[in-house]
Amino acid sequence: MNRLLIALALGAALVTQSTLADTLGRIKSSKTVNVAYNPEALPFSFSDGKEEPRGYSIDLCKRVIAQIGRTVGVSDLKVNWIPGTTPQQLQMVAGGKADLECGNTTQTLARMANVDFSSLIFLESGGLLGKAESKGRQLSDLGGKKIAVQKGTTTEARLREVLQKRLVNAQIVTVDRASDGMAMLEAGQAEAYAGDTVNLVGLIIQAKEPTKYGIMNDEFSYEPYAFALPRNDSALRLEVNRALSQIYRAGEIQPIYSQWLGPLGTPSDLLKAMYLLNAIPD
Repeated sequence: MNRLLIALALGAALVTQSTLADTLGRIKSSKTVNVAYNPEALPFSFSDGKEEPRGYSIDLCKRVIAQIGRTVGVSDLKVNWIPGTTPQQLQMVAGGKADLECGNTTQTLARMANVDFSSLIFLESGGLLGKAESKGRQLSDLGGKKIAVQKGTTTEARLREVLQKRLVNAQIVTVDRASDGMAMLEAGQAEAYAGDTVNLVGLIIQAKEPTKYGIMNDEFSYEPYAFALPRNDSALRLEVNRALSQIYRAGEIQPIYSQWLGPLGTPSDLLKAMYLLNAIPD
């Protein structure tokens, strides 16, 4: 009886593992990969809805997809690009609607309860965007004022923590999209919009009058970016990390960085170290 129970338990475990780790099998069978991305995260991922998405993360993702295609033996995988906010992208991956996510998502322990993550693809910090004429240039200057932030993001959580820690009584107003935050800023309904610093630069570039805006002199969070993946699928994660490692080892990250982030300057020493540490040998 004990041997029978053990055999049944092992069999159930193997079935469960096979079910959870079958993303590559589904991709091979359908010859299609479903990819969630953020259409408003210039320069990491962005789209006007008429063309394929573009950006730093998208270029990395396309190389990942090529590696997945080689692994499953399908050289011309069809890619379904599915737009959504960061919370929506994470739900897509957790729920099986997307096979992976390629945007500007911060890896956190809390999120690991629902999804896995690839190796790191970027290191970022949280910042504040305001009008250039604004007198408040730091978080401490925003007491009694409104700060817009995209809801459900790590930026919102970190902003609430730092406001409490620094005893700044600013009012947080959550919005669905970055464009909504910019609209509030333009209309004078908020004094600042909080987000990842490079994304804030992207919002300024896309603004009708870029010179009206500026980044405040205050960074309040650390944001390690990675691609979200289905939980317990080590086979898929291996191929994603294999592609990223090859990009870092071969120096292919340099032209990608230069194209999308070059105007902001060379990679920081911390980012260079991240590329080196994730250049895992075969």
